[in-house]
Amino acid sequence: MRLRYLTLIAVAFFSAFPLYYSVVVASRHNSALAEVPPPLIPGGNFFANVSRVFDTVPFGLALVNSVIVAGSISIAVMFFSTLAGFAFAKLKFRGRNIMLVITVATMMVPAQLGIIPLYMLMVKLEWTGTTYALIVPALVNAFGVFFMTQYLTRALPTELLEAGRVDGCSTWGLFWHVVLPAARPAAAVLGMLTFMSAWNDYFWPLVVLNPDNPTVQVALSTLASGYVNDYVLGLAGTAVGTLPLVAVFALFGRQIIGGIMQGAVKG
Repeated sequence: MRLRYLTLIAVAFFSAFPLYYSVVVASRHNSALAEVPPPLIPGGNFFANVSRVFDTVPFGLALVNSVIVAGSISIAVMFFSTLAGFAFAKLKFRGRNIMLVITVATMMVPAQLGIIPLYMLMVKLEWTGTTYALIVPALVNAFGVFFMTQYLTRALPTELLEAGRVDGCSTWGLFWHVVLPAARPAAAVLGMLTFMSAWNDYFWPLVVLNPDNPTVQVALSTLASGYVNDYVLGLAGTAVGTLPLVAVFALFGRQIIGGIMQGAVKG
Protein backbone atom coordinates (compact mmCIF):
# COMPACT_ATOMS: atom_id res chain seq x y z
CA MET A 1 0.00 0.00 0.00
CA ARG A 2 2.83 2.40 0.85
CA LEU A 3 4.55 1.68 -2.49
CA ARG A 4 1.29 2.42 -4.27
CA TYR A 5 0.95 5.83 -2.62
CA LEU A 6 4.60 6.65 -3.32
CA THR A 7 4.07 5.76 -6.98
CA LEU A 8 1.00 7.98 -7.19
CA ILE A 9 2.88 10.87 -5.55
CA ALA A 10 5.79 10.46 -7.97
CA VAL A 11 3.47 10.40 -10.99
CA ALA A 12 1.63 13.50 -9.74
CA PHE A 13 4.92 15.31 -9.12
CA PHE A 14 6.40 14.61 -12.55
CA SER A 15 3.08 15.51 -14.19
CA ALA A 16 2.73 18.85 -12.40
CA PHE A 17 6.40 19.90 -12.35
CA PRO A 18 6.57 21.16 -15.99
CA LEU A 19 3.59 23.43 -15.35
CA TYR A 20 5.12 24.65 -12.09
CA TYR A 21 8.50 25.31 -13.68
CA SER A 22 6.88 27.26 -16.52
CA VAL A 23 5.33 29.53 -13.86
CA VAL A 24 8.74 29.85 -12.18
CA VAL A 25 10.37 30.96 -15.44
CA ALA A 26 7.40 33.21 -16.29
CA SER A 27 7.97 35.08 -13.04
CA ARG A 28 11.63 35.89 -13.82
CA HIS A 29 13.80 37.37 -16.58
CA ASN A 30 15.12 35.50 -19.62
CA SER A 31 18.46 35.17 -17.87
CA ALA A 32 16.87 32.62 -15.51
CA LEU A 33 16.94 30.06 -18.32
CA ALA A 34 20.74 30.09 -18.30
CA GLU A 35 21.22 29.88 -14.53
CA VAL A 36 22.96 26.81 -13.10
CA PRO A 37 21.39 25.35 -11.05
CA PRO A 38 18.03 26.45 -12.47
CA PRO A 39 15.75 28.44 -10.13
CA LEU A 40 12.98 26.46 -8.47
CA ILE A 41 11.25 29.29 -6.60
CA PRO A 42 8.99 31.81 -8.38
CA GLY A 43 10.38 35.31 -8.76
CA GLY A 44 8.62 38.65 -8.45
CA ASN A 45 8.09 39.57 -12.10
CA PHE A 46 5.11 37.40 -12.96
CA PHE A 47 2.50 40.16 -13.05
CA ALA A 48 4.87 42.48 -14.90
CA ASN A 49 5.43 39.79 -17.54
CA VAL A 50 1.69 39.13 -17.79
CA SER A 51 1.16 42.85 -18.30
CA ARG A 52 3.67 42.74 -21.16
CA VAL A 53 1.71 39.86 -22.69
CA PHE A 54 -1.48 41.92 -22.78
CA ASP A 55 0.46 44.89 -24.19
CA THR A 56 2.10 42.82 -26.95
CA VAL A 57 -0.96 40.98 -28.31
CA PRO A 58 -4.76 41.35 -27.78
CA PHE A 59 -4.67 38.58 -25.19
CA GLY A 60 -7.84 39.69 -23.40
CA LEU A 61 -9.80 39.40 -26.64
CA ALA A 62 -8.13 36.06 -27.29
CA LEU A 63 -9.30 34.73 -23.93
CA VAL A 64 -12.87 35.92 -24.56
CA ASN A 65 -12.89 34.37 -28.03
CA SER A 66 -11.57 31.05 -26.74
CA VAL A 67 -14.14 30.93 -23.94
CA ILE A 68 -16.98 31.67 -26.38
CA VAL A 69 -15.75 29.22 -29.01
CA ALA A 70 -14.89 26.35 -26.64
CA GLY A 71 -18.05 26.82 -24.57
CA SER A 72 -20.38 26.99 -27.58
CA ILE A 73 -18.79 23.98 -29.25
CA SER A 74 -18.91 21.92 -26.03
CA ILE A 75 -22.61 22.62 -25.41
CA ALA A 76 -23.53 21.93 -29.05
CA VAL A 77 -21.50 18.71 -29.24
CA MET A 78 -23.04 17.40 -26.00
CA PHE A 79 -26.58 18.12 -27.22
CA PHE A 80 -26.34 16.98 -30.84
CA SER A 81 -24.16 13.96 -30.05
CA THR A 82 -26.63 12.79 -27.40
CA LEU A 83 -29.51 13.32 -29.82
CA ALA A 84 -27.77 11.36 -32.59
CA GLY A 85 -26.56 8.72 -30.15
CA PHE A 86 -30.13 8.17 -28.96
CA ALA A 87 -31.30 7.73 -32.55
CA PHE A 88 -28.54 5.29 -33.45
CA ALA A 89 -28.76 3.34 -30.19
CA LYS A 90 -32.50 3.02 -29.60
CA LEU A 91 -34.52 4.08 -32.64
CA LYS A 92 -35.12 1.74 -35.55
CA PHE A 93 -34.99 3.25 -39.03
CA ARG A 94 -33.78 2.18 -42.45
CA GLY A 95 -30.05 2.60 -43.06
CA ARG A 96 -29.19 3.10 -39.38
CA ASN A 97 -26.13 0.84 -39.37
CA ILE A 98 -24.80 2.18 -42.66
CA MET A 99 -25.14 5.77 -41.49
CA LEU A 100 -23.34 4.95 -38.26
CA VAL A 101 -20.50 3.23 -40.16
CA ILE A 102 -20.15 6.26 -42.46
CA THR A 103 -20.12 8.59 -39.46
CA VAL A 104 -17.39 6.59 -37.73
CA ALA A 105 -15.43 6.30 -40.98
CA THR A 106 -15.12 10.09 -41.17
CA MET A 107 -12.89 9.89 -38.10
CA MET A 108 -10.25 8.20 -40.26
CA VAL A 109 -10.00 11.16 -42.66
CA PRO A 110 -7.27 13.64 -41.61
CA ALA A 111 -8.72 17.05 -40.80
CA GLN A 112 -6.05 18.74 -42.93
CA LEU A 113 -7.63 17.31 -46.11
CA GLY A 114 -10.75 19.40 -45.56
CA ILE A 115 -9.03 22.68 -44.76
CA ILE A 116 -9.01 24.10 -48.31
CA PRO A 117 -12.69 23.41 -49.19
CA LEU A 118 -13.74 24.49 -45.70
CA TYR A 119 -11.81 27.74 -46.05
CA MET A 120 -13.39 28.36 -49.47
CA LEU A 121 -16.82 27.86 -47.89
CA MET A 122 -15.99 30.32 -45.12
CA VAL A 123 -14.91 32.87 -47.74
CA LYS A 124 -18.22 32.51 -49.57
CA LEU A 125 -20.13 32.92 -46.30
CA GLU A 126 -17.91 35.91 -45.42
CA TRP A 127 -17.06 34.34 -42.07
CA THR A 128 -13.27 34.56 -42.35
CA GLY A 129 -11.81 36.45 -39.41
CA THR A 130 -14.84 35.70 -37.22
CA THR A 131 -15.57 33.10 -34.56
CA TYR A 132 -18.48 31.75 -36.62
CA ALA A 133 -15.88 29.98 -38.77
CA LEU A 134 -14.67 28.13 -35.68
CA ILE A 135 -18.01 27.34 -34.04
CA VAL A 136 -20.33 26.27 -36.85
CA PRO A 137 -18.13 23.54 -38.46
CA ALA A 138 -17.56 21.99 -35.02
CA LEU A 139 -21.15 21.88 -33.72
CA VAL A 140 -21.09 18.08 -33.90
CA ASN A 141 -18.34 15.53 -34.47
CA ALA A 142 -18.14 11.85 -35.27
CA PHE A 143 -16.37 10.91 -32.06
CA GLY A 144 -19.13 12.45 -29.94
CA VAL A 145 -21.83 10.60 -31.89
CA PHE A 146 -19.99 7.28 -31.61
CA PHE A 147 -19.21 7.84 -27.92
CA MET A 148 -22.81 8.62 -26.98
CA THR A 149 -24.15 5.79 -29.15
CA GLN A 150 -21.99 3.25 -27.36
CA TYR A 151 -22.89 4.65 -23.94
CA LEU A 152 -26.64 4.80 -24.52
CA THR A 153 -26.70 1.32 -26.02
CA ARG A 154 -25.56 -0.10 -22.68
CA ALA A 155 -26.75 2.46 -20.11
CA LEU A 156 -30.29 3.14 -21.35
CA PRO A 157 -32.69 0.18 -20.92
CA THR A 158 -35.14 -0.28 -23.75
CA GLU A 159 -37.81 -1.15 -21.18
CA LEU A 160 -37.51 2.37 -19.75
CA LEU A 161 -38.26 3.88 -23.13
CA GLU A 162 -41.19 1.52 -23.65
CA ALA A 163 -42.58 2.52 -20.26
CA GLY A 164 -42.35 6.16 -21.29
CA ARG A 165 -44.21 5.48 -24.51
CA VAL A 166 -46.95 3.66 -22.58
CA ASP A 167 -47.34 6.80 -20.48
CA GLY A 168 -47.94 8.77 -23.68
CA CYS A 169 -44.51 10.33 -24.06
CA SER A 170 -43.44 11.30 -27.59
CA THR A 171 -39.98 10.59 -29.01
CA TRP A 172 -38.91 14.17 -28.30
CA GLY A 173 -40.35 13.89 -24.79
CA LEU A 174 -38.43 10.66 -24.22
CA PHE A 175 -35.26 12.44 -25.23
CA TRP A 176 -35.78 15.31 -22.80
CA HIS A 177 -37.14 13.40 -19.81
CA VAL A 178 -35.46 10.00 -20.08
CA VAL A 179 -32.43 10.07 -22.37
CA LEU A 180 -30.79 13.31 -21.23
CA PRO A 181 -30.81 12.40 -17.50
CA ALA A 182 -29.42 8.94 -18.27
CA ALA A 183 -26.75 10.38 -20.58
CA ARG A 184 -25.57 13.06 -18.14
CA PRO A 185 -22.36 11.27 -16.95
CA ALA A 186 -21.14 10.51 -20.47
CA ALA A 187 -22.21 13.94 -21.75
CA ALA A 188 -20.18 15.58 -18.99
CA VAL A 189 -17.07 13.63 -19.97
CA LEU A 190 -17.66 14.41 -23.65
CA GLY A 191 -18.13 18.09 -22.82
CA MET A 192 -14.85 18.21 -20.90
CA LEU A 193 -12.91 16.50 -23.70
CA THR A 194 -14.52 18.75 -26.32
CA PHE A 195 -13.77 21.92 -24.34
CA MET A 196 -10.12 20.98 -24.00
CA SER A 197 -9.85 20.08 -27.69
CA ALA A 198 -11.52 23.32 -28.83
CA TRP A 199 -9.43 25.40 -26.43
CA ASN A 200 -6.16 23.86 -27.64
CA ASP A 201 -7.06 23.93 -31.34
CA TYR A 202 -4.41 25.83 -33.26
CA PHE A 203 -4.26 24.98 -36.96
CA TRP A 204 -7.78 25.93 -38.11
CA PRO A 205 -7.94 29.18 -36.05
CA LEU A 206 -4.54 30.14 -37.45
CA VAL A 207 -5.84 29.64 -41.00
CA VAL A 208 -9.22 31.35 -40.73
CA LEU A 209 -8.66 34.12 -38.15
CA ASN A 210 -6.60 37.28 -38.39
CA PRO A 211 -4.09 38.64 -35.82
CA ASP A 212 -6.57 41.29 -34.67
CA ASN A 213 -9.18 38.72 -33.60
CA PRO A 214 -7.25 35.67 -32.34
CA THR A 215 -7.87 32.79 -29.99
CA VAL A 216 -5.48 31.98 -27.16
CA GLN A 217 -3.40 29.55 -29.21
CA VAL A 218 -3.03 31.99 -32.12
CA ALA A 219 -2.05 34.76 -29.69
CA LEU A 220 0.54 32.48 -28.09
CA SER A 221 2.03 31.69 -31.49
CA THR A 222 2.36 35.43 -32.10
CA LEU A 223 4.22 35.80 -28.81
CA ALA A 224 6.63 33.03 -29.83
CA SER A 225 7.37 34.54 -33.25
CA GLY A 226 10.16 37.00 -34.00
CA TYR A 227 13.89 37.02 -34.59
CA VAL A 228 14.59 36.58 -30.87
CA ASN A 229 12.27 34.40 -28.84
CA ASP A 230 11.17 35.92 -25.55
CA TYR A 231 10.62 32.67 -23.69
CA VAL A 232 9.51 34.40 -20.50
CA LEU A 233 6.81 36.27 -22.41
CA GLY A 234 5.60 33.07 -24.06
CA LEU A 235 5.53 31.13 -20.80
CA ALA A 236 3.69 33.94 -19.04
CA GLY A 237 1.03 33.86 -21.76
CA THR A 238 0.89 30.08 -21.56
CA ALA A 239 0.36 30.20 -17.80
CA VAL A 240 -2.52 32.66 -18.17
CA GLY A 241 -3.99 30.68 -21.06
CA THR A 242 -3.92 27.48 -19.01
CA LEU A 243 -5.82 28.95 -16.06
CA PRO A 244 -9.32 28.60 -17.65
CA LEU A 245 -8.71 24.89 -18.28
CA VAL A 246 -7.61 24.40 -14.68
CA ALA A 247 -10.64 26.37 -13.46
CA VAL A 248 -13.07 24.32 -15.56
CA PHE A 249 -11.65 21.05 -14.30
CA ALA A 250 -11.60 22.31 -10.69
CA LEU A 251 -15.26 23.36 -10.90
CA PHE A 252 -16.67 20.39 -12.79
CA GLY A 253 -14.12 17.61 -12.34
CA ARG A 254 -15.70 16.25 -9.17
CA GLN A 255 -19.17 16.34 -10.74
CA ILE A 256 -17.90 14.47 -13.78
CA ILE A 257 -16.21 11.78 -11.70
CA GLY A 258 -19.25 11.55 -9.43
CA GLY A 259 -21.51 11.21 -12.45
CA ILE A 260 -19.38 8.44 -13.87
CA MET A 261 -19.46 6.53 -10.59
CA GLN A 262 -23.22 7.09 -10.26
CA GLY A 263 -23.77 5.77 -13.77
CA ALA A 264 -21.59 2.77 -13.05
CA VAL A 265 -23.54 1.92 -9.89
CA LYS A 266 -26.87 2.28 -11.65
CA GLY A 267 -25.64 0.14 -14.55
